[in-house]
Amino acid sequence: MTRTREPLISLALYHAFKWSVVSPLLHTYFRVKIYGVENVPQTGKVLVVSNHASYFDPPIVSSCVRRPVAYMAKEELFKVPVLAQAIKLYGAYPVSRGSADRTAIRSALECLDNGWAVGVFLEGTRTPDGRITDPKRGAALLAAKAKVPFLPVSLWGTGKILQPGSSFPRSVAITVRIGKLIDAPSSTNKQELEALTQKCASVINEMHDLGR
Repeated sequence: MTRTREPLISLALYHAFKWSVVSPLLHTYFRVKIYGVENVPQTGKVLVVSNHASYFDPPIVSSCVRRPVAYMAKEELFKVPVLAQAIKLYGAYPVSRGSADRTAIRSALECLDNGWAVGVFLEGTRTPDGRITDPKRGAALLAAKAKVPFLPVSLWGTGKILQPGSSFPRSVAITVRIGKLIDAPSSTNKQELEALTQKCASVINEMHDLGR
């Protein structure tokens, strides 16, 4: 039976980590501004799609939408004792190199059925300016299979957190904008998936262009 919320222990860990670490850093060190929180459904399946410019993006998105968001992680991380259990509890799911698309979709569907919101970066990788120029259809295919709406999120400023050659995060201004839900695809038709992918990218880029 499909759950409407993630497992209780994961929800408890999420809130503990958010309020002790992530949220204080966002509101003091990074001076975050958040818009559109009222657009986030707090129960039920949802696919969070966003731009991507920093390794810090997953916890920032999860904190700002006020519910845990499950992201894929490299399979190698799940072979590390203790770390493996910790990232599983936080909603991470493994993806094998060479079969990423197939494995990611299967694992993401399982997360959605277990009550998680699932996060996907539309470009599939980080971009220097934070804008989406080459969105991939994987998120739309997942939305079609799970019959789940998209929640578009724009991250502005995160690309400046880490400078080349530095491992210490800079104190920069970050703005997170959350758009209105976009209906799930009605089928896995290639043209429909492409159209909805472009729509999500356009909505996110328009929010990103608003800047601070």
